[in-house]
Amino acid sequence: MRAINRGSQLSGGRQPSGKQPSLAQLRAFAAVAEHLHFRDAASAIGMSQPALSGAVAALEEALGVQLLERTTRKVLLSPAGERLAVRVEAVLDEVEALMEEADAVKAPFTGALRLGVIPTVAPYLLPTVITLVHEKYPDLDLQVHEEQTSSLLEGLTAGRLDLLLLAVPLGMPGVTELPLFDEDFVLVTPLDHWLGGREGIPREALKELNLLLLDEGHCLRDQALDICREAGRADAPVTTTAAGLSTLVQLVAGGLGVTLLPRTAVRVETTRSNQLLTGYFADPAPTRRIALAMRTGAARGAEYEELASALKEAVRPLPVRVV
Repeated sequence: MRAINRGSQLSGGRQPSGKQPSLAQLRAFAAVAEHLHFRDAASAIGMSQPALSGAVAALEEALGVQLLERTTRKVLLSPAGERLAVRVEAVLDEVEALMEEADAVKAPFTGALRLGVIPTVAPYLLPTVITLVHEKYPDLDLQVHEEQTSSLLEGLTAGRLDLLLLAVPLGMPGVTELPLFDEDFVLVTPLDHWLGGREGIPREALKELNLLLLDEGHCLRDQALDICREAGRADAPVTTTAAGLSTLVQLVAGGLGVTLLPRTAVRVETTRSNQLLTGYFADPAPTRRIALAMRTGAARGAEYEELASALKEAVRPLPVRVV
């Protein structure tokens, strides 16, 4: 970050003269400017009258101008005092705003939380996340960004995002994973498919299926390909892809092939068509793990860990296994 020479910011590059005024001096002068009476001003800010008078005198010396006209009967603002009183009030208002903001930062679950979510999680988990935040953390300003994994990780490490909700493991230095749950994959087929609606499907069946996948860049595509390789499929020739799970499922309904869906997506995606059946794999079924991810050593790390614990409880009604 470029250092700023504050002296050079003054008009004409003029350097400030004298000492910098203190906040106590500014508050003392602001009180006198408001009450135009030393005793009343001192009482208003909880300062002795001699200390108040000394603070105002010290401010005049620091600024090099006379701020008050003192008589035996009353106190008046000098022309310079009238002009500078407005500035002093503005400075004190900004200091108060600074302290309020600092208090807000120190308070847990307040301010903005920029949450990045992958597309194969967002439609199915965000309702739970948003409900949790509204009910348990009402002062938290949740800001959601739906992006693919690589973009989310870039945003996290660059500081554009605070927390991610995505599939793991990531294996990325400087990123700490807070596991939430595991969920099985299911096989979605057209009505007339021989595996449609079956249970106990062996993984080896994937070797012969026309598997429809998401476009490159989606982690779910890579997970599906890994499952195929584990099932003994050397390659998975792809002739048709889709940008999202909704399109993928509609392609299955049209008879173009079959696909793998995470369990959390099944209710949302398969109820859009009556031309689909869902098959379940034999144990152990292929799974994926969903987690929150944060920068290692994040300043709000304790908050994120608490949020992960709360989110684990919130997802228990879903077809997942909390970890």
